[in-house]
Formats: sequence, C-alpha cells, structure tokens
Amino acid sequence: MSDSFVNMFSDTVTKPTQGMLQAMMTAEVGDDMGGEDPTVNRLEKMVAELLNKEAAVFACSGTQSNQMGIRSHCFPGDELLIEEQGHIARFEGGAPAAISGITTRTIRGQYGMLDLADLEGKVYVDNQHLANTKLLCCENTTNGGGGRAWPVEQLQQVCEWAHDVGLKTHLDGARLFNAVTTSNVHVREICDGFDTISICFSKGLGCPMGSILVGSGKQILRARRVRKMMGGALRQVGVIAGGAIYALENHVERLADDHANARTFAEAISRIDGISVDLDGVESNLVFFDVAADVGDASQLSSALRERGVRIGAMGPQTLRACTHLDVDAAGVVRAADTIAECVQTGIQQFAAAQFGPFFRA
Repeated sequence: MSDSFVNMFSDTVTKPTQGMLQAMMTAEVGDDMGGEDPTVNRLEKMVAELLNKEAAVFACSGTQSNQMGIRSHCFPGDELLIEEQGHIARFEGGAPAAISGITTRTIRGQYGMLDLADLEGKVYVDNQHLANTKLLCCENTTNGGGGRAWPVEQLQQVCEWAHDVGLKTHLDGARLFNAVTTSNVHVREICDGFDTISICFSKGLGCPMGSILVGSGKQILRARRVRKMMGGALRQVGVIAGGAIYALENHVERLADDHANARTFAEAISRIDGISVDLDGVESNLVFFDVAADVGDASQLSSALRERGVRIGAMGPQTLRACTHLDVDAAGVVRAADTIAECVQTGIQQFAAAQFGPFFRA
C-alpha cells in the first residue's frame, strides 16, 4: 500500500517504530519457560510493580491472556458474568467454553459497562442444576461499547459488589492505557479492585504482538500452567518483550495524540449529511459512526473508502468503526474525513438519480 494510505481499521495494524525495533534487536534473551529470559523477567516485574500486584506472565495475545486469567479463576462447569458487548463474549471465538468448559452469561448494560442495578440478583445460588457463578469480567476501554472509559467510581463499586458476593474479578485491559489517558488517573486506581488484569501491547502501544496477565503470585502460577496447556510456551521471547518495555517507556503519553486525532475526525464527519456520530461518546481512540440507509450500508461505504485509500471497518449493518493510532497523524484523519464526505456525497447523488438502490455496489 502507498504511503498515503490511511489505515484506521484498528490500532493492531501499527508497525514497530525504529526505536522499538532497535530495542527488540538488542534485547538480551534466554529460555522463558525456564524463567531465564532476562528481558521478559524485567517486563513482568515492571508491569506487576506498576499495577501494585504480586506477579505477571507474558502471553502471545490479548485473547490468550484473557483466557489464562479466566481459567486461573474458574473450572469447567463454572460461569462468568460480562456485559454483552464485552470482547471476551463476542470476539474470542467462544474460547471460555471451547478451551475451559466455562459458561459466559452476558448482561445488558450501557456502553459496554455495568452498574450495580445490572448485577443485582445475577449470582446463581449453589444448586446442582445451575452453573457456579465464579467471575466478573469487565473491559476498559470498552470496544463494542464505543471506546469509552469506565468512571473509576463505577468500576470500584462493581468490583466491591463482586467480592462481597464471593466472585473473583478480571479486567480485559486491552486498551488499558487509553482508559488511563481518558480518565487522567494512575493505572493503579483503575486496576486496584481486580484480581487479574490483561494488558495488550499490540494495540495502542504499537507492538507487533504480545500481552501480559497480572495478578497474585498464586493466580499467575496457575496461569503459567494454563499458558503451557494452551500451547503458549515461550522461549527466547525477549525480542518481543523488549518492544513492550520500549512501548511502556515511550508510547503511553503519546496516546493523548491519538485521542485528539479521534476527536478531530469525529467532529469533521459529524458535519457530513448522511453520517451520524455521537460526539459525547468519543472518549478515546475509537470513533463509531452510522451511515444513512439512503446512502448505502456500512460494508458498501467501507469498500468505497478502501478503493480511495482509506480503510475503516464495518461493525454492523449501518455502523463503522474508525481507530486512530501512532501510524495515523492529524493530516491522515482529515484526509479520511474528506474521503468519507466525497463517498457519501457521490452516493446520495447516485441514489437520487437511480431510485433503485445505493451507489456503493460491487
């Protein structure tokens, strides 16, 4: 693809920066399965201390670290509770059931978040006919919920509720540092009420791969066993962990730039007839917006944009999601917005002339 291509499909499409590549190339390595990779050991210690937890374990992906966390708390026949838009429920291939025999019970909240009223009465009694309710999972920022950050007080309340009723808590913090940036609090304030936390390095932090699970020493010891069972045994993986350390030291503060670019993009497309976006809901690097039915559907608009050098994915029949990241600058989001305006205007004109369907056709 050309240098002018604007890829706002996801923050997973980022390429390592030169500084990150240098850190990866010069990382000291060893056999991680034997605890002998000094760069991995440094990363795990660094993140555990940052979150004020006892231990951490490196993983291949966010899905893997989430599933390691779930299995560290639950056994086959147990169930977890999660808001219905949660990544663990929607986008991890049914992994809790397929890998661990764990039921996922979804609860409708708002913007991917739950409050106490949503949770009251949701824990099953101890009865042989029912699954054992063992775990509450939250996601921050919320992906399907629009990229919003949980209010810290709300997060603390649901964690306190969970512990009061005997549940463990797991945070899918795939974009945790986006939540930190939006909330303007220390990461510990967000994570304090969780027994385990998963953080993904290959999204906003810009690494080519990798995630980490943080928790108590006992939970992480069990998670290491689960990682092995999942085929996630790692060897000289310091070449990846070096990139994660670089990201934590260099790419966290710059997330504010991604958020500013998302706001610029959202404001620009809000002025386009045929496009609707909730500006109040744009809190981080994700922008969800709808295309009017008389213009076309989301997949058609996505295809038309791709032909013009802008990649934005469809998330529903009329809904698209744009994502800013370190490989999309301020000029890029303006170009993307201008291209949407061009596509939509052309689509409206063609629709009005043809009277038989939208412009965006194969």
